[in-house]
Amino acid sequence: MHIPVTTLNDGLTVPEIGFGTYKLNGNVGVNAITSAIDIGYRLIDTAYNYENEGTVGEAIRRSTTPREQLLITSKLPGRYQPYDKAVIAIQESLYRANLDYYDLYLIHWPNPQQDIYVEAWQALIDAKKWGLIRSIGVCNFLPEHLERLDKETGVLPSMNQIELHPFFNQEALRKWHEEHNVKTESWSPLGRASAVLQNDTIGEIADQHQKTISQVILRWHYQLGAISIPKSSTPSRQLENISIFDFSLSESEMTTISKLTLPDGRLKGQDPAIYEEF
Repeated sequence: MHIPVTTLNDGLTVPEIGFGTYKLNGNVGVNAITSAIDIGYRLIDTAYNYENEGTVGEAIRRSTTPREQLLITSKLPGRYQPYDKAVIAIQESLYRANLDYYDLYLIHWPNPQQDIYVEAWQALIDAKKWGLIRSIGVCNFLPEHLERLDKETGVLPSMNQIELHPFFNQEALRKWHEEHNVKTESWSPLGRASAVLQNDTIGEIADQHQKTISQVILRWHYQLGAISIPKSSTPSRQLENISIFDFSLSESEMTTISKLTLPDGRLKGQDPAIYEEF
């Protein structure tokens, strides 16, 4: 399975599609993640708060794919944003997964009311210098948060993982990313399997390409320049989700899908300007 790659602003090369692991826990989770790796996924996304870093680590150990061919992402929770706590949490993340390093480590939410995300960012900068992380980024940051990181530390994230799907296309934030060489990564790329997968407009496009709605949506992400991280515990669905590089959407089809966006299409109303995650 050939997956296109992209190079981040710090030189790390990553696949243009990855595998999400939220709620994949225990032995069932290990089997699902091992299956995904066997099918061809190389970018695996977890988080401290998913409580499955150990599951991801076990899947890596059971897989026949060498560790150095995999790119593993985890994320720092809000309760550990103070610098000293962040340093310990990063180490704890590694211990849980039994890994020597993470390829990507992200701040999970800015938590602006706490106003210590710059401190957390400094911990990630230092952890990268110490060799614990290869590339550092954030999730759910708005331009004002990103600008502050750059202003106060001189280091912009390599990526920003954001809620992005056809009902919430994040056009303005994606444009900011492009202008500042920050890679967009999409969480819930299929809209948490909500109404978007029943959408007639996307269904018509899918029929024309003889693809599934999921494949069309994931191709839309790819052509937007965003890395998507779909999750599935079913091997056939895992293969379907990764099989999006043998067709392309026209400009008009891309526009049609993007126009499905809603004024606030967030699935759970998690606005990073006010949402707090611990």
